[in-house]
Order: sequence, then C-alpha cells, then structure tokens
Amino acid sequence: MSSAQTHSFDFIVLGSGVAGLTYALEVAHRGTVAIITKKNRADSNTNWAQGGIASVTSREDSFELHVQDTLEAGAGLCRESVVRTIVEEGPERIAELMRLGAQFSERDIPGGGGRRELDLTKEGGHSKRRILHAADATGREIERALLAAVAANPAITVFENHLVIDLITTAKLGLAGPNRCIGVYVLNNPEGRVDVFQSPAVLLATGGCGKVYLYTTNPDIATGDGVAMAYRAGVPILNMEFIQFHPTCLFHPKAKSFLISEAVRGEGGLLRTSGGERFMQRYDARLELAPRDIVARAIDSEMKRTGADCVYLDITHRSHEFILSHFPTIHARCLEFGIDMTKDWIPVVPAAHYQCGGVATDLDGQTSLDGLFAVGEVACTGLHGANRLASNSLLEALVCSHRAAQRVLSLPGTSGPVAIPPWQTGQATDPDEMVVVSHNWDEIRRLMWDYVGIVRTTKRLRRAQKRLANLQEEIREYYWDFIVTADLLELRNLATVAEIIVASALQRTESRGLHCNRDFPESELGWNQVDTRECREE
Repeated sequence: MSSAQTHSFDFIVLGSGVAGLTYALEVAHRGTVAIITKKNRADSNTNWAQGGIASVTSREDSFELHVQDTLEAGAGLCRESVVRTIVEEGPERIAELMRLGAQFSERDIPGGGGRRELDLTKEGGHSKRRILHAADATGREIERALLAAVAANPAITVFENHLVIDLITTAKLGLAGPNRCIGVYVLNNPEGRVDVFQSPAVLLATGGCGKVYLYTTNPDIATGDGVAMAYRAGVPILNMEFIQFHPTCLFHPKAKSFLISEAVRGEGGLLRTSGGERFMQRYDARLELAPRDIVARAIDSEMKRTGADCVYLDITHRSHEFILSHFPTIHARCLEFGIDMTKDWIPVVPAAHYQCGGVATDLDGQTSLDGLFAVGEVACTGLHGANRLASNSLLEALVCSHRAAQRVLSLPGTSGPVAIPPWQTGQATDPDEMVVVSHNWDEIRRLMWDYVGIVRTTKRLRRAQKRLANLQEEIREYYWDFIVTADLLELRNLATVAEIIVASALQRTESRGLHCNRDFPESELGWNQVDTRECREE
C-alpha cells in the first residue's frame, strides 16, 4: 500500500453520468475538475437508459401539455414551478447536447422531398410524441458524446475505480464558523489507500439506489452512495418511499438487469398473460400507456392472481423491419436468450428502476450544506413528485446540471484551502470474514424486495425496519474493526438507504403514486402537497 495523497481541485464531481459530465464540462473553463467514479467512466445509469429524453420539439406539442402530463404522473407532489422551469429550459439543453455531437434517431418527413426530422416516440403517461431517442440505446449515445468532450478537455481529470467514503465538512473537523463541505475521503482501489480530495465545490451526481432491491434494472454501481453520504452529513433527504419499479424487465434466469424499454409499449406493445389475455383494461383506460406505477402494480396483481412467474409483452404485430430499426439492442439481447421479439412474446416482470426522492435541492442543485450540490437521480428537486414521468430523468439531469454549474460559477471564492487530516485507519485490520459482507448484502436486498416492494403493508414495513436495525449494528461493528473495502462501503451505504426508504414509507399513512400500502389504500388530502419531511441522522 502506497502513502496516502491529498489532491486539490477547483471542482469535484462524484459520478460520471449525464449530470456529472455535463456539469464538469461547463465549469472546466474556470478551473480544474476531478471526476471521481467508482468503476470505469462509462459505468452509470445514463449508459443503461434505453428510452430517451422527453422534451417539447414538435409543433403538435406544447410546454403546457408536458407540464400537465408531469403533474398528473406525480400524483400531487410535484413542485409546479420546478416542473415548468425544467420543461421550458429542456429544448436548449438538448440543442447543446447535439452540438457536442449526440445524434438522435431521425425519419424522413412525409412529402418532404428527402428532408428529415427527429423521430419522436411516445411512452406511458405522455399525451404527445415527445421522446427523443437514439434507437433503443439513447443513454449510451449521450455518454459517448459527453465522454468524448471530457477526454478532449485538459482541465478535467477522471479518477476511475475510486470510491468515495464520506464527505468532509468543517463541522466534522471541529472548525469554527458555518458548516460547509470542503472535500471527500476516497478509497483509491488501484493503490489500496484512502486519499483526500479537497475542493470548495463538491457535486453529488452518484445516481440512484436500485441495487437495494433483489431485482433491478440498474447496474451494480447503483448502491445509493450519494444519498447515504449526504444523510450522514446531516443534509435533508426527501420522498425516498417513492421507488419506481419499471414494469418490464426481461424475465430469464440468465438475463441480469435487462430492461425492455417503455418505448416498446409506446410503439404498440401489448401486455398479455401466459394464456394470451390482455389485462390492462381492468386497471386503467390508458391500457399499456398508463403511467409506470399503474402498469407495475397491474402486472404485480396479475402475477399474484394467477401464480405466474411473469407476464408477456407482445409486439409481434409490428413488422420485422420496424422492430429491428427501432429496437436493435433489445432485439439482439433477447435473441441471446432464444427470444425473437419479431415472432415471440417477451417474458417480463417489474423491477426496481428509479429513485424519485433523494437529497433535497433547489433547481440549481444547491443543498442545505454550503459547498455541496446534487443533480440527477441522487437529488430531489420536486420534478418527479410521487412518480416520475417516463424519460423526464435525463431532461432533469441536463437542465439542473447546467443550472448548478451557473450557480457555482456565480458564487464568491472561499478564503482558501483548509488543512484536512489524512484518513485514520486506527486499529483496524484486514477483513477476515468477507462472508459477513456478502451475506448481509443479500439479506438486505431480499428483505427489501419481500417487505418494501411494489405493494406494502405496515406489518411488513415494521418487520423490515427491525431487521435492518440489527443488520446496521453488525455493519457498524465491521466498519470500525476492519480496513475499508469497496464491498464494505457499498454495503454500509445500501443499509443506510434501505433504512431511509422504510422510515419514509412508515411515515406516509396513505397510498400515493409509487407508494402503495394496503393498510392505507386511499390518498388523503392532507398529504396532497409538496412533501417537506426530513430524514436526518441525529
């Protein structure tokens, strides 16, 4: 193990998805930027996004329609002013992304003499076609363009395989004056040491927490690190009971976390039981194009009613050419498992997909802790409310990362760097029982799936809360006794986020949006407002 190092940068970005990369590119002309990512730079939820970006780009659409669709999906908990700002600023941010080289799917304009236009698709909850996409690999195309721009910028340094342990604040160091974030302790995996990264401006762009559940569409890195770190620093966390389950994850024993895009339903895909019966008419007049929370609960209900392991998505009535041109990635992936979606129904189940709550911020990504900003899925701006409208996430990431960059650049400079002590290992030793980590990881994910899933009860939530408290004690003891590893740090964060989700769900004594509690089946007017509850560590 080499000696620990201290790195000083003008800006620190935690995460390498669309939010973090966009912010980094915008602040880089004013100083040095460190992008810290715990895997490689392309590992992010952005890279897994198939569907696209929702934005008003058609003359048949309007900002008002997009706003109303978002508010309806959010079930009374969206901040309308936030929704309007993000919707209205979206087109310019997308134009900037295209100027960086991102290429979205186009089609010939009918009777247009060879001229082309954006090929807009439609997803659940949208009243108009407004989803820009790059076939069915939109996130990968956006990441490609942004990473190319980052690689060409000498002011930006990317630290791969570096896992942030905790935020460093002046209060934790016992310094006088208002509390502020001044850096992070980081596990440098390649060198096996803990380094200090110092900066007056730290951005959380760490994504979501899908791996807290047994079944998820998220990559393995989605362990809720940003929410957990902010929580430990005393920053308010909002609306974590609202975990969105994507209705259609590929069901196959060898298919890990593969999403079947909502755009398949947007282009005519039908949901069927194993016997071929369509069932969405029993749940919503919008059928397969109902918002995700409704479709996910409908599928869950049908699986429980019939005892089936899955339901099926059928788009075989569309032409072979249409399917291959619109869904080449999904088609190829399904073929790997012997499913030809041009001829076969696709077996699907719901899976944890998106965290609608998170670190409380304003539209500019500002948290309650000076020096700390948060954008993207880790943040809670009030856009999504109780249920995210499909493809609004990349839109929010683009708009809010731009606004965060503008806010940071407008702030006065600080008084200079603070002397930050190196990480103290103390009497910790190398871990000798990694089976404890893997066992606790598996137990958390299974109990969250069984007790805190799509449909909840108070009894099951309290059972989860009790078991999580016991697991937390084991994890705390292990954390202080042994030298930190990436697996241990992720487990610690996963357990913290699980506790927050359960505590938030127990506080909400109603059903709304993504939070469905059988003991409180109705929505209550008293909850019909923007949620300002806080979860803090005392």
